[in-house]
Amino acid sequence: MESGPVKKNVLGSSSVAVRDASARSLSQTQPFTEEAILEACAVTKRFDGFAAVSKVSWSLRPGEVAGIIGPNGAGKTTLFNLLTGMFPPNEGSVRFRGDDITRCPPHKRVKGGLVRTFQLVSVFDRITVRENLVLAVIPVAVTRARRAQFFLGQSDSPEIVGMCDEALRLVGLERKAMCLAMQLSYGEKRKLEIALALSLRPVVLLLDEPFAGLSDGEIAEVLELVQRVKSTLSLVIIEHKISQIVDLVTRLSVMHEGRLIADGVPRDVLADSWVRQVYWGRA
Repeated sequence: MESGPVKKNVLGSSSVAVRDASARSLSQTQPFTEEAILEACAVTKRFDGFAAVSKVSWSLRPGEVAGIIGPNGAGKTTLFNLLTGMFPPNEGSVRFRGDDITRCPPHKRVKGGLVRTFQLVSVFDRITVRENLVLAVIPVAVTRARRAQFFLGQSDSPEIVGMCDEALRLVGLERKAMCLAMQLSYGEKRKLEIALALSLRPVVLLLDEPFAGLSDGEIAEVLELVQRVKSTLSLVIIEHKISQIVDLVTRLSVMHEGRLIADGVPRDVLADSWVRQVYWGRA
């Protein structure tokens, strides 16, 4: 289907680019350049003929903090899965640090610095907080020979312990290092999951709904954590609680029915009538 004309809505000092609703085609406000650290180039993912993501092109620049929002089923997490190698795209490509990683498995992307968290907290409850981190760090921090030593009981090397404790300090869990993960609150488990990601020394960190299931107090703690680490890497956040990220991100993208429909300065994007109609059912 041929794309419709781009409609520009000038809101304050910046603009938001969207397509007419009838066209349902890609919105792209930022041309892709060699400066992009992570790119999705016209990626499509189908499940039994249903396009969960359709011809999405999107990029992230070094040091950028970007947000992706949209209604349930818009394709946000599927896009994350394509970027991180959980699913291969049916069409299109993914590039990271200038290299085509479309067919690269997830663990190699992690070693290269592309790291993510998931919607549901996933930690090992029956081992300690530090041991959870050790399991994450071993595959990327040491050689194959030393990984073998780890399984023979030599997991307490200063290098490994140092990387784990540094991540625990960043998230404020250093005093819980020897606690079983099952003893943590849900909010603390979310922090542990972020610590697991940070222990892998990411260049780009993708957070999938980091505030899901948290109380207001826990949200404030995780938000403060994200504020502290965002200057050290490039960051992408999927989040339904828009009010929590509007002042955190420098750029906001909106997905709807598998397509990217808007992209720009957060408050300008949220003020756009088409975005408001799609997201809240009112202009």
